[in-house]
Amino acid sequence: MNRDEGFTGLEAAIVLIAFVVVAAVFSYVVLGAGFFTTQKSQEVVYTSVDMASSSMEIIGDVYGLDSDSGSNVDQIRFTLGLAAGGSPVDFNTVQMVFATDTDLEILNFTAAAAPVGGSGEWNITDGYSDGDRLLEGQDMFTIIAAPTAALTENDEFNLEIRPSVGASFGLKRTIPAKINTANLLY
Repeated sequence: MNRDEGFTGLEAAIVLIAFVVVAAVFSYVVLGAGFFTTQKSQEVVYTSVDMASSSMEIIGDVYGLDSDSGSNVDQIRFTLGLAAGGSPVDFNTVQMVFATDTDLEILNFTAAAAPVGGSGEWNITDGYSDGDRLLEGQDMFTIIAAPTAALTENDEFNLEIRPSVGASFGLKRTIPAKINTANLLY
């Protein structure tokens, strides 16, 4: 007599163990890929929130200055600080873009005490003492921007402050109907 019952049971046990091992390896790979995908998705969300939120805000009023006692505004003065929970902004890498309905220009940083009206430059005139130009914590930077375009009565302009990381901060104002040496802009 030929009896194969023991051999068949051993075969079944080997096949069962092989299936369990393959299933365990497959589930490990699938779970690992799932955890990796979840981690990457979380990084993307945090990065996009940092890039989409502006961390700066205007502190106080925005002034239009007439530096040469003419009939136009040639400097814009304002104070910037960090919004609550905002991340620090390095003003070494900030770009300022000035725009009206007819002009568009990128203002250049100058180390002069205050840019001359009509120079196409901007500067931090107050607020940083150690020279690092990093707006952080409770720092406040007073900025004077001097676009080359002369602004006359009722002109509207937009000054966009573009940090290297984070969303741009737009400053949209209108020149008043009567221009004085110092004008409060709304």
